[in-house]
Amino acid sequence: MHSLDNNNLSNKLSNAAAILDDMEKSNMHSLDGKIFRNMINNAAAILDDRKKIINDLNVFPVPDGDTGTNMSLTAGAAAEALRSGSEMSLTKVADAVAAAMLRGARGNSGVILSLLFRGFARSLKGIDRAAPAEFALALSEGVKAAYQAVMKPTEGTILTVSRLAAAAACEACAANDEISYEDMFAYTIEAAKSSLANTINQNPVLKKAGVIDSGGKGYVYLLEAFDLGIKGESIKVTEHSAQADKATFSDFDEDDITFSYCTEFIVTRDTANPKSPQLLRGFLDAIGDSIVVVDDDEIIKVHVHTDTPGAVLTEALTYGTLFTVKIENMRNQHTSIVADEAPPEPDEPEIAEPTENYGIVAVCAGDGLAKIFRDLGVNRIVSGGQTMNPSTEDILREINRTPAKTVFVLPNNSNIILAAQQAAPHADGRNVIVIPSKSVPQGVSALLAFNPDGEIAANEKDMTATLGNVTTISVTKAARDSTFDDTSIFEGDWLALIESKLLFATPDFRLLLNRINEELIRKDPEFVTVYLGSAADKDALSLAVSDSAELTVVSGGQPVYDYIISLE
Repeated sequence: MHSLDNNNLSNKLSNAAAILDDMEKSNMHSLDGKIFRNMINNAAAILDDRKKIINDLNVFPVPDGDTGTNMSLTAGAAAEALRSGSEMSLTKVADAVAAAMLRGARGNSGVILSLLFRGFARSLKGIDRAAPAEFALALSEGVKAAYQAVMKPTEGTILTVSRLAAAAACEACAANDEISYEDMFAYTIEAAKSSLANTINQNPVLKKAGVIDSGGKGYVYLLEAFDLGIKGESIKVTEHSAQADKATFSDFDEDDITFSYCTEFIVTRDTANPKSPQLLRGFLDAIGDSIVVVDDDEIIKVHVHTDTPGAVLTEALTYGTLFTVKIENMRNQHTSIVADEAPPEPDEPEIAEPTENYGIVAVCAGDGLAKIFRDLGVNRIVSGGQTMNPSTEDILREINRTPAKTVFVLPNNSNIILAAQQAAPHADGRNVIVIPSKSVPQGVSALLAFNPDGEIAANEKDMTATLGNVTTISVTKAARDSTFDDTSIFEGDWLALIESKLLFATPDFRLLLNRINEELIRKDPEFVTVYLGSAADKDALSLAVSDSAELTVVSGGQPVYDYIISLE
């Protein structure tokens, strides 16, 4: 564990007894399962309500599976698990929350949140009613679990905020052994807010952008929701929000569809954006059919069959931020909007018999990319990537359906690696090895290094070693205004990213292409592969590739990124 590194907080803790003596005493000194259930429901509700605020703190303006969205979905999985009316003790509620969050964890922020609650549940094992000091210790144990699981913990993040908040809770309880929950939370939240404000000074990227950490902000919201739960207050979820989450389009008759792509997405609305969803309906009607547009004050949910899903998504971004995206080619595969929730076909077991030595699971979005991975020997595809990070349970499901004793997992996205690593220990009778691929080109390179007749350790070493030989340039459009690396970025600008860093931003695609070509000339790769996205114009991308280099252009069909360019 790290020592306290916030001077202001340390000074406050040294005077904890005096501060707490001045607080008004209350009667809440014991926590049971019923109250903790209400606290979790509050946390899920507040993260869902504030997810756009959290998302907007993300420094990089790329339309990605944002922090607020991932934390909301993870906490929502816990609330869903507690939805039954049966009463449970505190230890059972904590166990149910930890298990549900692990299964539903999405993105790094969601996985870290699940780790915090896993350690929390272990600390409360066998405890049916907890005193404030026991709860504070559980918070601290949750932080330990998160730090131990994260390979390279970064300060100035949710880890820092949760650590200093837990330390404050423990110090407050040590200073007053008769402290109430209300008073403990008042002090804990004050410390969390102080730590959150300091994240801008701890993380150079945040300092350049002039913002606090998004995950830390989400954790402060969670503590505030807990505080309300302790006081017997609830955060109400509006009926329209619940209905939007449950919307389904499974009644459509696929036999009558004349367009290739079934496209579904949710846009989180910008309250300052006056554009009417009626305009979106008119736009969709001109380029597709089977149109459903459900809108309220917070979201717009759309289902449409079209031949130009890229144009649809580009138009959608003019209404707000993409929350979820799903695109499937109805001519090539069976399509269902609820495919992720639907049970497997009757002849496909949830847990396959491990008849082979090796199997491979890969994460990607887009029919073209899925076909490429399958052609390279991948057994199972987890649908996901940018804007739609799969949960730990999604990845675990496909691992268990892989008929192999050893399963290699290719996350192909830096925000999915941690979720894959958390899924690995829970596989049923399988040895799972996560190759930390951060992009589709890295995943493809790793597959080319795989030897079906090789030893496990040799394959892991060789596949991992190839990741450093690939440079990935991704082209997309900015989802919002931002400042990054002293560069002003405006919504709708073309962005070129090299790995996770900004290469160039401009409203002029020709200027962007010139900058990409400069990078190609500088690196002089032997192999260049272009994966065309669903909105890509193949003829618009003219690359300055040397005569000795091998250029390959394939259809990836991925959403969000118009072009993914692999340099080797």
